Amino acid sequence: MKFGTIDRRLLTILLVVFVQMLGASLIFPVLPLYAQREFHLSAELITLLSSSFFAAQFISGPFVGRLSDNYGRIPVLIVSQVGTVISFVLLAFAPSFGWLFFARILDGITGGNIIVAQAYITDITPREKRTESLGYILAAFGLGFMFGPALGGALAAAYGPAVPFLVAAAAVVLLTWHALDETLSAEERRRARARRAGSLTISSLLGGAPWALPLLAVLLIAFLGQFALGLLQSTFALFGEAVLFQGASREVTDVGIGLLLSVVGISQLFTQTYLLRRLARRFSEGQLVVMGSILRMIGMVVYALVTSPWLGAFGSLFFAVGYGLSSPPLQSMSTALVADQDRGSVLGWFQSSINLSTIISTAIAGVIFARGPTMPYWLGAATSALVVLAMVGMMRWMPHQSVRVSKS
Repeated sequence: MKFGTIDRRLLTILLVVFVQMLGASLIFPVLPLYAQREFHLSAELITLLSSSFFAAQFISGPFVGRLSDNYGRIPVLIVSQVGTVISFVLLAFAPSFGWLFFARILDGITGGNIIVAQAYITDITPREKRTESLGYILAAFGLGFMFGPALGGALAAAYGPAVPFLVAAAAVVLLTWHALDETLSAEERRRARARRAGSLTISSLLGGAPWALPLLAVLLIAFLGQFALGLLQSTFALFGEAVLFQGASREVTDVGIGLLLSVVGISQLFTQTYLLRRLARRFSEGQLVVMGSILRMIGMVVYALVTSPWLGAFGSLFFAVGYGLSSPPLQSMSTALVADQDRGSVLGWFQSSINLSTIISTAIAGVIFARGPTMPYWLGAATSALVVLAMVGMMRWMPHQSVRVSKS
């Protein structure tokens, strides 16, 4: 990444995403074990805790995207981050497991951070650079994951399970208010609010528009691709305790799981700042999705087969690189199919499709995990293989993906 050639606004929004992700990743390895140890929740209920967040985000996603089109990116982003801060504080002081669910639902309803950040980036990036620029969001994710999970595990081990939530809450909001410039002019926002008939809705998606069928295909592939991640993120802490760190102390388990997730972060950072930029010049977006899905499938198989944390790190490596190669091209494909003034809306729909996948995968992950700790990973490998088949089919069906709606 050559920082001197990158728009200052891009660097700033990536810094905002990094701060947000650092806060979120602090609690990632802690929350499942916090729910299990402090509130004695079963694996089934712990994975439903993950589902509650994504269910709320699934409902709110299209509305958040449309609000950012109508009223600007910055106001929506700030409201979203305030909701995240409140939810982290509620997690730290939750008196019962019901408050855990309430906090996650609140974060999901207001959690448009990534949708708005993606829309912001598409506002300031030309079409031919969009896959690369959207990939930088995952690089910011990766940088947050390099430090957040390990720090969260260390804080929980040293100071107690509530501390990571409070530190995460302290990590978020003022940067957005002071450092970002709005990308949509007042006139663009006025036109977006006036275009109610042309806005992206369920009826327009199903109404036979020339872009509707290819967009639905992209959303379906995104849904399938997200399934493996939902299975992984909802069971990984439990899997680590039951398999990779079986018999280890609580402190070693917390720190070890955090370090394995840091491998995900390092791999994401490498993929987005180095690998994706080079591969995007040589391969089409569809080919990148296929390559990434194959690597993600290999990662899930590694998780399912190994019992050592050192070998488990290879699963983290393959999975993270695969996800990093496949997700930004799909987002870029979706924005290329609609008019510029609907970019926030289509990214809201994209986010809702992966949230729906995460709802289902996290809801069933606990049941599957209870039958066998490695079963979620075999299922994740199978769904990744389905993505490969679906994307190859789409490339043959639509070899030249150039369908766009009018900008009028």
